[in-house]
Amino acid sequence: MRRGERRCYNTAIMELGKTSHSVYKIRYHMVTAVKYRKVLLNSEVEACIKETLKGISERYEIIIDEVGFDQNHIHIFCGAAPGTAPLRVISIIKSVTARKIFEKFPKLKKEELWGGEFWSNGKYIVTVGEATSEKTIRNYIRNQSLDKTEAETRMKQLKLFSI
Repeated sequence: MRRGERRCYNTAIMELGKTSHSVYKIRYHMVTAVKYRKVLLNSEVEACIKETLKGISERYEIIIDEVGFDQNHIHIFCGAAPGTAPLRVISIIKSVTARKIFEKFPKLKKEELWGGEFWSNGKYIVTVGEATSEKTIRNYIRNQSLDKTEAETRMKQLKLFSI
């Protein structure tokens, strides 16, 4: 099987994955936070991350089913081949997205994240089954964050008090 043949992004059902020697349906719910829990996931950064995830999906054979953003963390519902460890999946996602974000928004690295890292070292990874679990996780990821306009209003208010 050639790379990029079995991609899905934000699909309604979990697809079967295929490699030359296996057929599988392995999914993970992964969560990672922005370094220092800073509120940096605005609409432009979200768009950059989504676009980067499409490229990651094609290059690394990681299936991205859902992506959900909150003000300072991201939820990813994804899958990978049985030979790819979940830790490897989140490491690829974090490193590639951070690099692209810093390329597109160099001001974030210079002014907001003085340590040079976009994502915190922590992560949450859980396997997800079919049926109820999948549906529950998808709904949670879609509905877990605040309304974007409310979040942006809060950010503007917080910036009024910066010293």
